[in-house]
Amino acid sequence: MTGTLTPQSGTTVASAVNPRLDWKRIAYLLLASRGLDDTEENRLIPEKKVVYQFSARGHDLAQIILGSMIDGEHDAAGAYYRSRPLLLSLGLTLEDAFAGPLRKSGGFSDGRDIGVVCNLPNKKGPIVLPMSGDVGSQFTPSVGWAQAITYYRDVIGDRSYDRSITVVLGGEASVATNGFWSALTIATTLKLPILFYIEDNGYGISVPGSLQTPGGNIAANLASFQNLYVREGDGSEPAEAAHLFEEMIGHVRDGKGPALLRLRVPRLCGHSGQDTQTYKSPEFLAEEQACDPLPKLKKYLIPAVMSEEEFAELESRAVRDVRAALDGALARPEPDPARVTRYRFAEDGPDGKPELQQVGGMAPLGYELPTSTDEPQPEAQRTNMLTAIRRTIEHELRINPRVLVFGEDVGPKGGVHAATMGLQDTFGDKRVFDTSLSEEGIVGRAVGMAIAGLMPVAEIQFRKYADPATEQLNNCGTMRWRTANRFAAPIVVRMPGGFAKVGDPWHSVSGEVMWAHAIGWQMCFPSNAEDAVGLLRAALRSNNPTIFFEHRHLLDGPSARRPYPGDDYVLPMGRAKIVRRGDALTVVTWGAMVERCELAAKKTGASIEIIDLRTISPWDAKTVLDSVSRTRRCLIVHEDGITAGFGAEVAAVVAQHAFFNLDAPINRLAIPDIPVPHNFGLMEAVVPGVDSIAEWMTEVLEA
Repeated sequence: MTGTLTPQSGTTVASAVNPRLDWKRIAYLLLASRGLDDTEENRLIPEKKVVYQFSARGHDLAQIILGSMIDGEHDAAGAYYRSRPLLLSLGLTLEDAFAGPLRKSGGFSDGRDIGVVCNLPNKKGPIVLPMSGDVGSQFTPSVGWAQAITYYRDVIGDRSYDRSITVVLGGEASVATNGFWSALTIATTLKLPILFYIEDNGYGISVPGSLQTPGGNIAANLASFQNLYVREGDGSEPAEAAHLFEEMIGHVRDGKGPALLRLRVPRLCGHSGQDTQTYKSPEFLAEEQACDPLPKLKKYLIPAVMSEEEFAELESRAVRDVRAALDGALARPEPDPARVTRYRFAEDGPDGKPELQQVGGMAPLGYELPTSTDEPQPEAQRTNMLTAIRRTIEHELRINPRVLVFGEDVGPKGGVHAATMGLQDTFGDKRVFDTSLSEEGIVGRAVGMAIAGLMPVAEIQFRKYADPATEQLNNCGTMRWRTANRFAAPIVVRMPGGFAKVGDPWHSVSGEVMWAHAIGWQMCFPSNAEDAVGLLRAALRSNNPTIFFEHRHLLDGPSARRPYPGDDYVLPMGRAKIVRRGDALTVVTWGAMVERCELAAKKTGASIEIIDLRTISPWDAKTVLDSVSRTRRCLIVHEDGITAGFGAEVAAVVAQHAFFNLDAPINRLAIPDIPVPHNFGLMEAVVPGVDSIAEWMTEVLEA
């Protein structure tokens, strides 16, 4: 690394002390932040009481100044693992700041997450969105919150969102991530009220910034980016940092669109507590130390704001408070192991009432769900699954102003499968809208919107295309657990897939077992129009995130057509359906295989019971076990690959709980461990068909 820590040419520096900031509080928080870092580095790491430690020394002053300016009722910050000084400025207590890395009870995760992966659910005032441990994943949820600001302000008409902003922090290495570029695209195309603050210390762990972005300067590279106000400067200089933050925040609050500020800051430590920084030259290390913002702040404030004696008193107070906070954190009990599995999903408390998360989704805001029934009120005519899905979304859009529908091509085109046809014409392009081609951006922004109290319905065109969004999907599902029920992000992700007229390795993926394994996700897999209505409406009114799988073969398939069951019909999650009664064999299946299993059973002429699971997470083990205890035989048929497919989980549960009821081995029929082929004959050779299913039924019956 041969770069410099001095500000770029042309930077405007304000020399006078900014009277609009509480500089005594800023100085105290900087001293307290240093005390936290010093205590961890010099005592708690050597004592092995802290394992993961990420010092913020050098980054701290600029973050605290920024936090002092984020004061709106609906402001939010998206941050990352080196952002503890920002959280201190927004209300994180020193004791909680210690308790997280010490893995103690309470605090922002109750010992569940890395101690520097924080969150802050302020009721009135700025919140800090739940951080994640992966680099760059903070960006798209932050633009989701920013878009929610504009939605509340412009569509719902809530004027308390006027001049609200989102700020998202990232290091220079994060500008190479998909999340950064996706968020930048969303923010600039929609002109959202968000400030990107890039803290550039020159290194992503040991990799220099020149390998993260050309020339190592993201601000220079984005100088001509449309709808983005770009500035840069020196984050170790109090006057300059304050001036630039005030300018950039004012720009965003005034409704002039997104902004990006790059401040050069020294990293006065290793990347983490174990990093020796041998990759830095002695000259560069000395240059970093010369840019320490703490002595610069002291020089800036004395005598303009305080005397030497007053500054010394602040130092003494910070030392006392840090020691007391450490004592308090060390005295906290260890987290209760009996509670470690709690909050994977929304739960009821001991009184039987819902134990709501503090922030996220409609429930904590007091939204009352409309009346519902699990008894269908069918119309006279049958409808296909596609129309049933569209009608359900349309009704929920009409009765719930918090519902938004978005994805690639869902607007004027009406979706690549026509599931949203006409909805934008009816509800406008603020509620039904197209997105840029980034699944990371689609799901990430949905997460931010959900945290803000909206109900986002995100469409991924095909199941395989969800792969780029895996990071956001995983983080969404674990959010409630990671934050010990402080935050949740109930969203609905509609995801078509499965074979159709032909197959292929890209559009025909089902892969439902992924969502059985994904923590915190409900997963619906309807086989007909009536179930699609009930499950989709349940998902849209749920306090948990839901994957709603729409099988391509069933969207207009005759076997999936059913009468529309009414606008109040809700099918509870985890309730299987016995679609055919029998006493000789239990067949467990779901999705497009339900029809084929029914036809195969008729072909055999045997008394075969067929169970349509309807939901994969949660799944109805009781109905399956009750059936197997009567039929004493079990065959599982599904479309996903056979190795570790969800059929293996069903088989394991049956073997564990119904072993002595079985008169024959449990059998599974699924696709071999290959993608779905494109050639029609090849596809039919690997996807379970009526004839092959009937053969397996007969084999199990005769075993």
